[in-house]
Amino acid sequence: MAIVKRVLLGRPISSADAEHQRLSKLIALPVFSSDAISSTAYATEEILFVTAVGASSLALGLNVLVPIALAVAILLAIVVTSYRQTIHSYPSGGGSYVVSRENLGEGPALVAGASLLVDYILTVAVSISAGVAALTSIPTFEGLQEHRVELGLGLILLITVANLRGLKESGT
Repeated sequence: MAIVKRVLLGRPISSADAEHQRLSKLIALPVFSSDAISSTAYATEEILFVTAVGASSLALGLNVLVPIALAVAILLAIVVTSYRQTIHSYPSGGGSYVVSRENLGEGPALVAGASLLVDYILTVAVSISAGVAALTSIPTFEGLQEHRVELGLGLILLITVANLRGLKESGT
């Protein structure tokens, strides 16, 4: 079992090397903001699909699409404002769990933590599904259409192993 653990996880990082493994701000921003950006991209695409299918005319589609676009823009503004306030109030970090626990108590903090776990799992599932759909829509890769599930599971396995080993460590 120790050999399997070593192959999947790699060698342990010493406490002295842990500081060296941190990402710079230039790299960390795109890495950690991808969740919000990808969610926005997928939501917009799905809204367009539903609106295009459900609307019987272009005018009706635009009448529905503009209020939805405004609602999404307002929601993004609220999220950005919330993130800015949290960063200002907690400059050393902390995340949703710490912020919720200090301001609302243990119960809401546990809900925030559980929600983040579900979000992380669903973000990977949606991202991989969208990536596989985009890949198999390319005429060169049409043959992969019947293997979408296997391809998606393989990519999830690849990302899981890369994250377990540590992307920064495995990249050097």
